[in-house]
Amino acid sequence: METLDNMLVSTWSNVHSSVPPSYVQPIENRPGKVISSSCKAIPVIDFGAHDHDDIAKQIFKASEEYGFFQVINHGVPTDLIDEAMNIFKEFHGMPPKEKVNECSRDPNGRCKLYTSSANYKSDAIQSWKDTLTHPCPPYGENMDYWPHKPSKYREVVGKYTIELRKLGLKILEVLSEGLGLTPSYFNEGLSENPALLVHHYPPCPDPSLTLGAAKHRDPSIITILLQQENVLGLQVHKDGEWIEVEPIPNAFVVNIGLLLQIISNGRLIGAEHRVVTNSSTSRTSVAYFIYPSSESIIEPSKDLVNENNAPIYKSMTFGEFNINFFNKGPKIESELQS
Repeated sequence: METLDNMLVSTWSNVHSSVPPSYVQPIENRPGKVISSSCKAIPVIDFGAHDHDDIAKQIFKASEEYGFFQVINHGVPTDLIDEAMNIFKEFHGMPPKEKVNECSRDPNGRCKLYTSSANYKSDAIQSWKDTLTHPCPPYGENMDYWPHKPSKYREVVGKYTIELRKLGLKILEVLSEGLGLTPSYFNEGLSENPALLVHHYPPCPDPSLTLGAAKHRDPSIITILLQQENVLGLQVHKDGEWIEVEPIPNAFVVNIGLLLQIISNGRLIGAEHRVVTNSSTSRTSVAYFIYPSSESIIEPSKDLVNENNAPIYKSMTFGEFNINFFNKGPKIESELQS
């Protein structure tokens, strides 16, 4: 039986001159024509501006029209961002067996390393990436299962995820106000179970055949992504076209998740996106997913539905949603509608 350390894309990709058949995407899914970020770009919002109302309007408009935006001057220290990115790269650069060992202590399996996707065994086509994932504060006890190596991992990532939580709640407060909900609507059960996903995309011998992540919507409330500088990969689908998301130094990419699309009763867009590979350099990206507790009810907010605006999605717990999403992937969307 093949072991995980041998299955990691980063273990074997540098000795392959071609893409293995299990990683070759169907023709209709392969990377095709893309709009360069110099021609069309997702909105960039300056959190350092002084006009709160204008910032709020920009965030809400971007969430309605794109489901994606970038934030700059957001308050997360740049030295912490650099330190975190460096330590994530260092983790993925460790020997395969060491990486696997560092992610094998959690009896619940929430801190783990996997390749392609969490659905590896059932995926018809594999994705060209390896991923480290684990829960984040406010549940501090989960840090016991975080990697011990690199040596400063827990210290640096602990500080980083605390800052990301502050930023996430700030963004959700703005979105709450835009929807007409109370500013604290997302502050408790709907945001208390965040997770970190650190993706590593090794160089690929033929990027035209494969994807780092196929087209999807995130199963989150919102996702806050840190991109590696100077390496393109993330693309957003809008109006039938793919738009490159330029990595802006020290910026975060924010996208609306499928859960918030449901809660907003379709007003905000859980935008589809994908990741392409390249043949010359590896790429690391760090996604902070804001998840609800398993018991939280996911449904259109009762404050947003009435006899003139009926709910268009079913009600279910996040635990139920998560099981369905894991088993059905994108096919879940048709079953969510009421």
